[in-house]
Amino acid sequence: MFQIEFDNQDTVVGIDLGTTNSLVAWMNLTKPEVIPGEDGEKMVPSVVSITPEGEAIVGNDARRELIDHPARTVYSVKRLMGRGVDDVQDELKLFPFRVAEGSESVIRLLLGEKTLTPPEVSALILRQLKKNAEAALGTPVTKAVITVPAYFNDAQRQATRDAGRIAGLEVLRLVNEPTAAALAYGLDKRREGVIAVYDLGGGTFDISILKLHDGIFEVLATNGDTHLGGDDIDNRLLKIAIEDIASEWGEDISHSGEAVQTLRASVIRAKEALSFELSAKIEFSWHGKTYHREITRELFDGLIKDIVGRTLGPCRDCMRDANVTPEQIDEVVLVGGSTRIPMVRSAVEVLFRARPHTELNPDEVVALGAAVQAGILAGTVENQLLLDVTPLSLGIEIYGGVVSKIIHRNSTIPASAGETFTTGVDGQTNVLIHVVQGERELAKDCRSLARFDLKGIAPMPAGMARIEVRFLIDANGILNVTARDARTGLEHSVDVKPSYGLTDEQVEAMIEASIDHAEEDYQAAQLAGARVDADAILAATAKAQKNDAWLALTDGDRREITDAINRLQLAYHAQDHNVIRAQIDRLNEVTHSLAEQMMNTAVSSALKGTKV
Repeated sequence: MFQIEFDNQDTVVGIDLGTTNSLVAWMNLTKPEVIPGEDGEKMVPSVVSITPEGEAIVGNDARRELIDHPARTVYSVKRLMGRGVDDVQDELKLFPFRVAEGSESVIRLLLGEKTLTPPEVSALILRQLKKNAEAALGTPVTKAVITVPAYFNDAQRQATRDAGRIAGLEVLRLVNEPTAAALAYGLDKRREGVIAVYDLGGGTFDISILKLHDGIFEVLATNGDTHLGGDDIDNRLLKIAIEDIASEWGEDISHSGEAVQTLRASVIRAKEALSFELSAKIEFSWHGKTYHREITRELFDGLIKDIVGRTLGPCRDCMRDANVTPEQIDEVVLVGGSTRIPMVRSAVEVLFRARPHTELNPDEVVALGAAVQAGILAGTVENQLLLDVTPLSLGIEIYGGVVSKIIHRNSTIPASAGETFTTGVDGQTNVLIHVVQGERELAKDCRSLARFDLKGIAPMPAGMARIEVRFLIDANGILNVTARDARTGLEHSVDVKPSYGLTDEQVEAMIEASIDHAEEDYQAAQLAGARVDADAILAATAKAQKNDAWLALTDGDRREITDAINRLQLAYHAQDHNVIRAQIDRLNEVTHSLAEQMMNTAVSSALKGTKV
C-alpha cells in the first residue's frame, strides 16, 4: 500500500464538489466546520463564466453572468465529468453553452473564445474553494479529500482527481458522498448497521443504502434521478407566478431573462420560508408594476406532492436491490437543501419507518464528513479508522484469460465489492478462482495473488449456475476473497495481502505499463472475448446438430449452417476480433431456423398425448 506521510504543518481540507453548489470544510480542533468565502457565504455556486477578455469568474458572480451571457457560462459541469460526448447528448440539450467541434471521447466546452474540459472547469471551482480556505485559515492548502457520488465510475473518479491536480491540490482520497454524510453524523462508531442516505439537491436526487460492519462502509445499492431536485420545485412555483402575472398584467415576462431570474429569486425565498413558516409571500416588482401572491404550506404541499413522490420510487428500488426492508434500516440521513421541506422529511419518515437525522445542515453534511476524513488523514482526529486506498486494481481471471476487475485502483479501503459469474461448460462441478492484481486487461500480464477451487457446484447447463465472488479489504490491507455457489450455499475463501512485496516504484511501474500497453491490451481483451463467444456458439450449434430438429431442416439450411461453422472455425485464429465477430454474427443469423425448429420440436414433444 502507499503510505502517506504528513508533517504537523499539513492542513487537509474536505471538499464537497457539488452539481449546484460546492463547499470546503476543515477539522477545527474537535469538530468539522465549513469555511466561508470572503463574502461570508459558505456555499460557492458551481458556476464558471468566461469574460470576453478570457478571465474566469466563479461562484455568485458567475451565476449573475448566466442571465446576460449564458453561452459563456457553464453550470452543472459535474454531470459531464469523465464522460464522452455520446454519453451526455441528453444533458447537452439542456445547457446554453456549446461543445467545441472535434469533441468526442473528451468533451471540450466552447465558452466565448476559450475551450475548457470539464476537469478544467471543476478545477476553477476547486481553486476558488482553495483560495477561500487559505484566506480563512491563514496557511497554504495543498491537500484535500473530495467527495464523489457513490455511482461515479472509474473515469469519473479519475476526472475528479485530475481537476484537483489542475487546481494545485493533492487529492488524498475520494470519498463516496453517502459515506461522508454517515461520517459527519459519526455513524462509523456503530459496529453494525444499515444506513439509508437520501440526497435531494438542486438538480439531482440520489438514494444509497450502506452497510456498516466493523467500521467498514459497504455501498449495497444506489439509485436516483439525475433530473430531479429542488430546481423542479422552483420551476413549478415560477410557472404559476408567470401565469398569474400574465393574467393580472396582460404581459408575458417569460421572454425577459432578467425578469424571470428576479422572479425566480423571490420564488426561492418563499419556498425556503415555507420550510419554517405556515405561509409565505412571493413579491415581485417590474417596470412600475407589482405582483403579490401568498402561498400557504397546505397549498405548497399540494403543488409539490408529485415531485416528492417521484423520489420514493427510486428509494423502493434501491431497497429491493440491496435486499433490505424498511424495518432493517437502522439510520436515515438527509442530505441536500431540499430535505428541509417538511413534506420531504415526512415522506422519508413514512417510507423508511424511522425518524431521519436532521441535526446537521443538510447543505453542509457531505462537506463536514469530508472534513472528518481529512482530519483522520492529517492526524487531527484520533481513535478513528484511517481509510487507505488500494494502489492497484484487484480482480479474477475469467474465460479467455481476461481480468474482471472487482475493486478498482484508488478505491478507499476498507472496501467491499462483488460480482456474479457463471459456468462455461455443461455439468461443471468446480470452478478455479484465480485472484490477480494489476491494471492490464489479461491475467497473464497481472500479478497472481491466489488460486483456489470452489468444488461441489450443482451440475447445471452452462450459463445457469450463479457463482458469487466477493472481495473484502480490511483496514490492514488484507484481502479476503469468497466464492459462493448461490444455489447450494457452498463457499470457499482465502486471505491474501495484495501489497505484500511491492514497492511504490513497482506499483508505479505496473500503472505505467498499463498506460503504455493500453491499446494492445484492449485489442487482446476484445480478441479473447470474441474467441470465448465463438467457443460458446460453436458448442451450442454442435449440440443442436444432435437434436431431431437438425434433421427436420432443409438440405439448403443444413449446408448454410455447416458453411457458417467452417467459416467461423477458419476465422477463430485471426488476430482481428472484428473478423471473428463478423462470422459469429453470420452463424447466429443462419441458425435462426434451427432454433425455431428446436422450439417447435420441444413444444410438440411436451404436448404429445395431451388433449386441449
